Amino acid sequence: METILILIRHASHDRLGTVLCGRMAGVTLGETGRREAARLARSLAVHSLAAVLTSPLERAVETALPIAQTQGLAVAVMEELNELDLGAWSGMRFDALAGDPGWDLWNRARGHARPPGGETMVEAQVRIARCIEALRRRYPGRSVALVSHGDVIKAALTHALGLPLDFHSRFEISPASRSVLIAGDWGLKVQSINEVAA
Repeated sequence: METILILIRHASHDRLGTVLCGRMAGVTLGETGRREAARLARSLAVHSLAAVLTSPLERAVETALPIAQTQGLAVAVMEELNELDLGAWSGMRFDALAGDPGWDLWNRARGHARPPGGETMVEAQVRIARCIEALRRRYPGRSVALVSHGDVIKAALTHALGLPLDFHSRFEISPASRSVLIAGDWGLKVQSINEVAA
């Protein structure tokens, strides 16, 4: 039996595009993000979800809550859905990272680069792939929402598509977007990428 996995990037926060937040605490949804999360919850109301699972970070939990409330479910936190550990780069402004050779390498070669003191994208891909397989086994024939982060979702999609991680920048994962995987005994297929609720 197939499992439908709806991969959701958290909604917008006020540091988006200016600060590399990583796993820093206290990053919450702004007004725009709260509206996005509400629209997303309404658009997912047509699905009967077996579970709403989320990264432990505040912005992800705040995105997951309206979805779970619409479904009459509790939110379950899963560490496997957490943002990449960006180590010393967490909390840095993007303009401060510009020109850093390590940052340039990270953006060119995700398949082998590592943030200082952080985790590689390969390590993140392994944890999300294991998570997807565990959820496939736990929820056969059901649909599950997973609220996570852009790079983690890209890691899942490149895994499903059999693409190198260095291709991560070839598709967009917008705030409050959903990408859908279908998982079965035969493997994974991608149903959609980066759908945003109107």
